[in-house]
Amino acid sequence: MTRRDIVTAVPTSFHTDGTLDEPGSRAIFRYVGLSGNEGAFILGTTGEFPAVNEAEFDRLIAAAVDELSGRMRVIAHVGQPSAYEAVRRVEIARSHGVREFAALTPYYLSVTEESLFEYFSAVSAAVGDGELYVYIYPKLSGNPVSPELLVRLAELPNIVGAKASELSLEQIAAYRAVVPADFIIYTGADRDLVAAGEVGAQGVVSGVSSVLPAPFRALARAADSGDAAEVARAQVAVDDVVSVIGGDMPRMKAALRILGIADGTVRMSLAQPDEAALAEIERVVAAYS
Repeated sequence: MTRRDIVTAVPTSFHTDGTLDEPGSRAIFRYVGLSGNEGAFILGTTGEFPAVNEAEFDRLIAAAVDELSGRMRVIAHVGQPSAYEAVRRVEIARSHGVREFAALTPYYLSVTEESLFEYFSAVSAAVGDGELYVYIYPKLSGNPVSPELLVRLAELPNIVGAKASELSLEQIAAYRAVVPADFIIYTGADRDLVAAGEVGAQGVVSGVSSVLPAPFRALARAADSGDAAEVARAQVAVDDVVSVIGGDMPRMKAALRILGIADGTVRMSLAQPDEAALAEIERVVAAYS
């Protein structure tokens, strides 16, 4: 059977004054833990990691491990602009028992491929006996990873896979064509669980599944069954929720409020959904929760 992991990118809850809402974040972790998904991606883009300081990172990783251990894999995102900062976050996460990590490429300033290789070499060494995913998101980081560089990174100790966000299926296929057969590739495109699998990905890292996991689980089951008509029906439901919520953290927080999970908001300067958007969020929550 084709591997189709659904790894949930988990939002972080904040109070309206911007302070960390740890009880709300724990409630989201517990909710995600009941989804049936294969893993939780903690403090990635959906978790607003650029706005979370080191002390808060420590608290949130500890909370995630506490709430999710035994339920699903916990993947801690540690990517930072410098290897020094990324390694420090690896050390914090390891102190809480985390053994799976992801690291975004350095961001904000453009760097060379050799600098990227040095960065991931340092993070890989810090991971120790754990596993590391290269997080590739050139639209936001400004630093792409070529297939040739990914081949070099795949040879480093502990680097077992990559998460590719806002890359085309053709780009994912280009990665698949050159990395080892056991190298794991996750797409960051919520709706592409099946489509990315057809070009060699092993699953999706999905923020929308933190709110409405049921359509994603149904799509995975339909794909496993091989029933093309059922896959088409399940894909329509996934496309519906993704079109309404997408990678929009304020919309995810609004859905979590509607569900009664957490009453938090975002810390980053992101636009809140208007009345029409809220009505659509209420519709998909009612239809798919």
